[in-house]
Amino acid sequence: MTTTQAVLTGEHFWQGDVACAEGALAAGCRFFAGYPITPASEIAEQMSLRLPPIGGVAVQMEDEIGSMAAILGASWGGAKALTATSGPGISLMMENIGLGMMTETPCVIINVMRGGPSTGLPTDWGQADVMQAKWGSHGDYGCIALCPDSPQECFDLVIEAFNLSEAYRLPVFLLTDAGVGHMTEKVIVPPEDKLKITPRRLTKKKPGEYRPYDYGKDLVPDGVIAGQGYNIHITGLTHDERGYPVMSAAAQDVLVRRLNDKIRKNADKIVIIDETDTKNADVIVVSYGIASRVVKLAIDKANKEGIKTGLLRLKTLWPFCEKRIRELAQKVKGFVVVEINYGQIALEVERCAAGKAKVLLQEHMGAAVPTTEQILGKIREAVK
Repeated sequence: MTTTQAVLTGEHFWQGDVACAEGALAAGCRFFAGYPITPASEIAEQMSLRLPPIGGVAVQMEDEIGSMAAILGASWGGAKALTATSGPGISLMMENIGLGMMTETPCVIINVMRGGPSTGLPTDWGQADVMQAKWGSHGDYGCIALCPDSPQECFDLVIEAFNLSEAYRLPVFLLTDAGVGHMTEKVIVPPEDKLKITPRRLTKKKPGEYRPYDYGKDLVPDGVIAGQGYNIHITGLTHDERGYPVMSAAAQDVLVRRLNDKIRKNADKIVIIDETDTKNADVIVVSYGIASRVVKLAIDKANKEGIKTGLLRLKTLWPFCEKRIRELAQKVKGFVVVEINYGQIALEVERCAAGKAKVLLQEHMGAAVPTTEQILGKIREAVK
């Protein structure tokens, strides 16, 4: 593909991974660094084909450690930057992901999840990297992670990931999975003037007046582009508003509290959930990604049996939709959480339900999905 169009408007028949790449290009991404890994390699392939003709850069790095470092540097150079990998690659990236969180560097990380631990199931899907996204790098920081359930949402949510990375200045995760990443469906790309794209958040202050980590009411500092005359000091050490290292409990409290609170206090603006028939439900199925597509038949059967059942689909995994789960727990008999791991999001639902409603897990270890009868059995159990 040698087109010089950054945005391929119209209807397409795209694989989820390809839709991820096209969403990144539509969002303004002009730098990609990555290392081949199943089931994410198609993203790297698409970016390597599409970026050079539109003036962008795609680099195959020596490993995932270098890939993450490269997109942090590209971002400080003014480019919207992307990397894509799967579980083992994410593990290698984690130190530099922490650096990106500490230096508040906007970029996007796509994890096409597969079964693990270790090499696990390279060509089959899983959803067991959910907690790794939130807690994988050491220290305490806010996190944003989005989760599509279709190629269309791969396109749409990659754009949203870039927008959020720019608005809140941090690396943002897109957690898709091999099932969605390798699925091929229709994707509609709207005209460019209909796309909502958040530009780079740049300071209006002059050199000499600017401090890299001086922030306002939303707790997010304005940025600059390296090489434009600003005196900036960027470090992974605990630092003050100048970016200078300050080794004290007071500086740590101010900085790390803000890194968390800029996400926590804006959670209502960030969280995206999709609800179906939850208003009068006795049971709500909570799911995300490929698992959310397989629960619908079980929900239909439950409703035909007279069990009022709704669906809460998580498009945003982090920050977690705590407020909505607490509200629903006051009204329903139970939640059934369906996910392809051993209960990572189920623990969050249980925490937020706080004993007000049952929380039942329908797990799967990977490479397949729970059956309709398994999910239906959990729904029936939730109303006993």
